[in-house]
Amino acid sequence: MDRTVGVVLAGGRSRRMGGTDKSLLTFLDRPLLHRILERFAPQVEELLLSANGELSRFQTFPLRVVADHRSGQPGPLAGIEAAFLACDADWLVTVPVDLPFLPLDLVQRLWAAKGPLNQPAVASSRGRIHPVIALWPRAILPAIRAALDAEQRRMLDLLARLGHQIVEFPALPDGQDPFFNVNDPASLEQARQWIASISSGTLRKT
Repeated sequence: MDRTVGVVLAGGRSRRMGGTDKSLLTFLDRPLLHRILERFAPQVEELLLSANGELSRFQTFPLRVVADHRSGQPGPLAGIEAAFLACDADWLVTVPVDLPFLPLDLVQRLWAAKGPLNQPAVASSRGRIHPVIALWPRAILPAIRAALDAEQRRMLDLLARLGHQIVEFPALPDGQDPFFNVNDPASLEQARQWIASISSGTLRKT
């Protein structure tokens, strides 16, 4: 396996959370970002955090923080661009910061599926593709930069042009989506309740 760096994408505006930084929301008595790092860090050689705004708020976390090189909140493609420019990795694996049940075999399964053409490998669950959860080769950096220069920010459009592999992930023990994301206060509470049911023995731990 070539050098693989993980990138936690946390540069969004969190509108459905009222603008609150999702990475710092309390989950299991710690910031949600801790939960993501705990599950993601063992799978990669290094972790980067893609974020914007006042970066000092992440100074207590054990990873390097990388800001977009472009203004105006250009989206996750800009985070991938900045991450590639900040490291020498052959491959990046990106995940959003709001996945409390991030699979522990995510990188292994994406890497196994990338195919001989070294195309991006994109996670899917319940038949739905998650373009922000993917393995990206450095060779596509020029295509990312060209898309951003042309203000073409939709990841699915870029993936369609590049070609990609899709990796389907199974549901968790109670049918929960492994890529359940915390988008709003209700989903945050749902994730907390699901963890509580695991702790009480109602569900098998994941």
